[in-house]
Amino acid sequence: MTRKTLITLATLGSAALLLGAFGFQHLGGYAPCKMCLWQRWPHAAAVLIGALLLLGGPRLLAWFGAAAAAVTAGIGAFHAGVEWGWWPGPSSCTGGGLDMGSLDGGALLSTEGPVGLVMCDEIVWQLLGLSMAGWNALISAVLVVVWVMAAKRAS
Repeated sequence: MTRKTLITLATLGSAALLLGAFGFQHLGGYAPCKMCLWQRWPHAAAVLIGALLLLGGPRLLAWFGAAAAAVTAGIGAFHAGVEWGWWPGPSSCTGGGLDMGSLDGGALLSTEGPVGLVMCDEIVWQLLGLSMAGWNALISAVLVVVWVMAAKRAS
């Protein structure tokens, strides 16, 4: 495969993952948690990097594409581990973030939860045993390899 083909594949891979995330959100009704949103930014950067490269940008940018894919793969793997309970996640979006001492009596007796809060430690969808975060980690790791191949390819 040519360098341009590899860049196109890596760029389209990140674009497809972003479109899939937006599809799950806006068409499927799966609101993203905080860590889901974190995983989107490196993909957006990889799409921009790929576009710049396809327009004739410097070859060095391919390494930044690989770095962006590696960052989102890492966040996805960390998020999947949080979902499976292997390690704690950020207290702002997991079950451990509530300070009961700061609540008054009415709030303690309330049966209503916070509106619009999506917990990072809950698996809302999975396929073949992997959550969306797990699939993002796996596919993004493959994209890292494609970006590195593009960076090393002469033409």
